[in-house]
This record gives sequence, C-alpha cells and structure tokens, in this order.
Amino acid sequence: MSNREGFTSGLMIGATLGSLIGGVLGVVLTSRMSGENLNNQLMEPKKAKNKSNQPDAENMEMARLSLEDKIAQLNQAIDDVRQQLGSVNGNVTPENSESLREDV
Repeated sequence: MSNREGFTSGLMIGATLGSLIGGVLGVVLTSRMSGENLNNQLMEPKKAKNKSNQPDAENMEMARLSLEDKIAQLNQAIDDVRQQLGSVNGNVTPENSESLREDV
C-alpha cells in the first residue's frame, strides 16, 4: 500500500520538474538564436515552397503524363485483382466463362 501512496506524489513531482526543465531548455536554446536568424530559418522553407508552387507548362505536362501512367497502372492492378477474386469466389468473369464453356 505504501508504494501506491507514493506513486501519485512522485508522478506529480516528476511532471512538474520535467516541464520546468523542458521550459528552461527551450528558452535557452531559443535565446541562442538571434531574432533575425530565427526569422530567416522560419521564412526560408515558405519562400522555397512558394517558388515550387508556380508550375510552368513543361512541369504541368510531365505531371499529367506521370499521373496518366499511374492511373493506367492502378487500373491494370484492379483488373488483375478482380480476375483473381472472380476465379476464387466462383464468379463468372469473361475469361472464366470461356473455360466453363469448354468444360461443358
């Protein structure tokens, strides 16, 4: 019983100390960076992202062709799975119906 009684107080002390140490560490690490350096680091990814969001005609065409290729691959995979499931479940698909006619 004494272990359970000490658990709650230990948990509260650990959480309090952990949050204090984390807060102090965050302030110290942030203060090491100058305000200008911090702003530059925060703004650089946004600037680079905005530049890449301006597609030109060549990039658009490449993306379109790539998407068409992926769609064709997905459609082929769906057809393959549909055929496999059709033969497993005993459903008659166009390919299965030919083999059934030959058996009869």
